[in-house]
Amino acid sequence: MPNRQEIKAILADRQLAPHKRLGQNFLTDEGVIAAILDRAAPAPEDTIVEFGVGLGSLTVPLARRVREVIGIEIDSGIVRWHQEEGRLPANVSLRHQDLLKTDLGRLARETGGRLKIISNLPYSISNPAIFLLIEHKETVDWAVLMLQREVAERLLAKPGTKAYGVLSVLLAACATLEPLLTLGPEHFHPRPQVDSTVIRIRFLNPGNGQEETPPALLKSIVKAAFQQRRKTLVNALGSADGGHSREDIRRYLDHAGIDETRRPDQLSPREYLTLTMAYLQDQSREGK
Repeated sequence: MPNRQEIKAILADRQLAPHKRLGQNFLTDEGVIAAILDRAAPAPEDTIVEFGVGLGSLTVPLARRVREVIGIEIDSGIVRWHQEEGRLPANVSLRHQDLLKTDLGRLARETGGRLKIISNLPYSISNPAIFLLIEHKETVDWAVLMLQREVAERLLAKPGTKAYGVLSVLLAACATLEPLLTLGPEHFHPRPQVDSTVIRIRFLNPGNGQEETPPALLKSIVKAAFQQRRKTLVNALGSADGGHSREDIRRYLDHAGIDETRRPDQLSPREYLTLTMAYLQDQSREGK
């Protein structure tokens, strides 16, 4: 893999300065890359999807451990460099496309199973990428992602903490999360101004009952609640423009067994799922 000086030379030679807009920070430490892959522990028969191939620092050692790597890369200059240099192993399929516009369902059908993803995820698109995975949770098995530490802390946050929010709830409602390791800026070029954390997101298997909770309804309830997280639930949800009166909200909370005076950041993901089902069941009884 290219070291820091080689990465600088390649970027300078091809006029491929790292894009702040794309959040590009290239891994430069071979030992750290090995540690990431050791913790990710892909199986030799796996097909792995990598979001953001960059100069291949993670891609090449990953390809040695698995059957196939499908690399998604948005930077046309980097794609062209790989095509001309031919440094990627034969079992790597490089695709020039925006990961946020990638049809994950189609990709899963192509690979013949639920997706397994490893990525040094560009920090600038962390949140939309996480939402994309949640929206396609039925087609994703697991994802090992490098994130800005603050973002990882939000995803891992527990109820009642300052970091607990919409993404904390939506992700925990459909997946289990595990922090794998934290890295300082010295392992990247250019050096970010923050630490990074690698986490594993393991999505729950389809058919375990989670699919009965409408994801769009759950998302709308959680987002409405956290828009006014310091208010009581009945006031936070009652203030949202969702066509529900405070009387409706009180009835939903009562059916869910949740005290209306609690705050949005005090509810667990399981309680939000229960509240969503209370909304759905009550509206079904009313024929809405």
